[in-house]
Amino acid sequence: MTTLHVEEMHCAKCVERITKALTAAGLDFTVSLEDKTVTVNGCDHCVRTAVEELDDLGFTATKAE
Repeated sequence: MTTLHVEEMHCAKCVERITKALTAAGLDFTVSLEDKTVTVNGCDHCVRTAVEELDDLGFTATKAE
């Protein structure tokens, strides 16, 4: 499980766009608007895919320490 911080996530519409894109990519994930995070359950490839999908949507994702 890897947590990504997505600081640009500000509203329910952002969550909807992220959820749609990551679901279409076949990922197992959860999104938290309150924490501004996306948690990806999967391998490094899954995390890279999530970061790429978020980037395509205009979001910058950084791994939580």
